[in-house]
Amino acid sequence: MKGHIPRDFIIDLVARTNILDVVSKRVKMKKKGNNYFGCCPFHNEKTASFSISESKQIYYCFGCGASGSVINFLMEYEHLSYPEAIEELASMQGTQVPYIDSSNNHIAPSKQVESRNLRRDLYTLMAKIAQFYQQQLLHAADAKQYLANRGLNAEIIERYKIGFSPNEWRMTANNVVKNSTEAALYDKAGMQVTNSNNNQYDRFRGRIMFPIRDRQGNIIAFGGRTIGNDSAKYINSPETPIFHKGMQLYGLYEALESNRNPEQLMVVEGYMDVVSLAQYGITYAVAALGTATSEEHIKLLFRVTDSVTFCYDGDTAGRTAAWRALNVLLPCLIDGKKITFVFLPPEDDPDSLVRKIGKAGFEDYLHHSPNLSQFLFTELLKQVDLKTAEGKAKLSSLALPLLEKIQAKAFKLNLLQQLGNYLGLLDISQLEQLMDNPSPNKNNNVNPPVLQMKLTTMRILIGLLIQYPHLASLIVDITPLKQVKLAGIDIFIQLLELCKRYPNITTAQILAENIEQPFYKQLSRLATWEHCYQPDEIETIFSNTMKELYDNILAQRQDELIAKERVSGLTSAEKKELATLLLVLSKKD
Repeated sequence: MKGHIPRDFIIDLVARTNILDVVSKRVKMKKKGNNYFGCCPFHNEKTASFSISESKQIYYCFGCGASGSVINFLMEYEHLSYPEAIEELASMQGTQVPYIDSSNNHIAPSKQVESRNLRRDLYTLMAKIAQFYQQQLLHAADAKQYLANRGLNAEIIERYKIGFSPNEWRMTANNVVKNSTEAALYDKAGMQVTNSNNNQYDRFRGRIMFPIRDRQGNIIAFGGRTIGNDSAKYINSPETPIFHKGMQLYGLYEALESNRNPEQLMVVEGYMDVVSLAQYGITYAVAALGTATSEEHIKLLFRVTDSVTFCYDGDTAGRTAAWRALNVLLPCLIDGKKITFVFLPPEDDPDSLVRKIGKAGFEDYLHHSPNLSQFLFTELLKQVDLKTAEGKAKLSSLALPLLEKIQAKAFKLNLLQQLGNYLGLLDISQLEQLMDNPSPNKNNNVNPPVLQMKLTTMRILIGLLIQYPHLASLIVDITPLKQVKLAGIDIFIQLLELCKRYPNITTAQILAENIEQPFYKQLSRLATWEHCYQPDEIETIFSNTMKELYDNILAQRQDELIAKERVSGLTSAEKKELATLLLVLSKKD
């Protein structure tokens, strides 16, 4: 039987976490009034509608309705399961997650713990491997000479944890793997290869090693650059439980360490470009990991900065790669974001160019690079002759399908206006008519705002309780409520019992505790319910609403007794109860 995570551990973990610290490492937040605001990471938007309440320790988006505690945020943002999100949060706190065997209330057997803690164990092993590679670099003369020839100093090598994998078939495994558990993890981490004869050997041998870190600083993979005659110049880790190359950017962790809220990020081709630029003080470069720029890369970039530069070789291959990236970019564009494309001189890459002209010269070169619309129309105009009607028609046929992909309204309007200028059209509505008529939901990349709920007695009570958990102390005895048949009463009772067990519980902790319950969405909505009550009115309103609930309970019991009297008659005790209810309720009227 699988183990579960103790409730006390989860509640304590959430209590020790400031949601702002977790979210602000992933989303740019600014303080406005008592709360913090930023652009929602869960839908494209121009105006910041994503808010964090430090007092309640929850987030809420006024645009799409996304809300919850820090655990829910990690689940949605990092695409984690509930246990994985708790593991991630515990890792940030330097804590191990205990698991309880629900059959006997004991700590789960080690194999169960290992399976549930796989991510954490892989992080630990990868850090151990990186440390081994760093130690090997100290004794590898050829590798040190290669890095020196590339102009890297000891400080930058240490900052990026660059190392060297010895050119031996099993040397890394023999030095790092100490038991069968680590051997299995070594394989799961993609650090070894098994050939057709079932022989196993180290994946990386005789290479400069670049550890790839996630946004929390965990080493999740490696990139290896040969210093010998290997036909493969670079090889990367394969996909693993902790590494998905289409969702990671090399150097992003280090870039955010230099500047938590970078004004810009620049996407370059390789590891060495990132590291060399950083040595010259250009600390905002990142690299895709041996793959083309993906939609996840774009979303990741937009979450942390408003300005992104894509850097490519100036040859045909470079422009082809840039055009592919542009096609990925268009559906992801967000109004207010700045996109530029840099094309380097034919004989240079970022590494060589920054050495020639230095930081100031390199950044000046970036400053004169074309923005997205300039690059788009430059490439399209190469294919047409605007002096002819046929050429204008072709430009329209090439451009409009691209513009249809764009969901950012201001961006699309600007590009339509530019296209109209090239075609000699004063009224761009003519172009809009040429585009497909979108269905009402075609461009609806944003979920509709959360609808206002009808505020029933039970919803008011649950909403106030989840926002002000101390109100549970006003209800001395929960027992009478357990006999009631009202919609939502079971949820209310469950919350009351939770709040009474943990007198200092917070809104965030209540949400974290109930995140896997079927009624979680309703709780989340009520946690962000914007009532108009004044702080000094809350207890009175809660007490008065409880009186309404008790009145409803009495009325419900009265109806039950009247119905029974008509069908089968009442006992003498029930007749007395009905008479009392009739008297009590008549006085209330």
